[in-house]
Amino acid sequence: MKLVGSAPSPFVRKVLIVAFEIGVFDKIDRIFPKTTPTAPDDQLIRCNPLAKMPALIIQSGATLYDSRVICEYLDSLHQGNRMFPEDLGDRWKALRLQALGDGILDAAVSIRYETILRPQNKYWPSWVEGQLGKVHRALDTIEREVDTFDDVVDIGTIATACAAGYLDFRFPEEDWRTLRPSLSGWFDEFSTRKSMMATEHTAT
Repeated sequence: MKLVGSAPSPFVRKVLIVAFEIGVFDKIDRIFPKTTPTAPDDQLIRCNPLAKMPALIIQSGATLYDSRVICEYLDSLHQGNRMFPEDLGDRWKALRLQALGDGILDAAVSIRYETILRPQNKYWPSWVEGQLGKVHRALDTIEREVDTFDDVVDIGTIATACAAGYLDFRFPEEDWRTLRPSLSGWFDEFSTRKSMMATEHTAT
């Protein structure tokens, strides 16, 4: 399998964490072309007409895109503990939590693009504040629920960890931890997993 994306992408990290947890991490070749939303790489476009990361080329030659689809595909390749729980109650909880984590990432990546790609004279502070509002509200929601996570490792907790890790990586000035000590403590513990350490963000 071949994963097309970029090292700093939190959605790529989510896929790689799932791959590590289910034991296929070493079976995925990583292809990280230089690409931006305004100048997408040709190879990425060939893999995904939306030119969005990540995209996974599977053994049949078909390509899957969107981290949610890719993660669920990977979860079908093993017989161990499911990242997408089979019990319906646990499944909806995990999917809802994934939606919160991915929503934080969508907003954070949007802010990142606004600050590094948009011309300075077109910078839109109100847009950034609106996206930060999404991030803060979602974090506050997770803070109220994190004590129920226990030692669960599924797509919901993985997405949450990716969101927290990306905020540490790209937005340290936000200091999200101070007002959310329970989430901060949970994330520090979750970050000791081998899958998290093997996929730590690197700047490019």
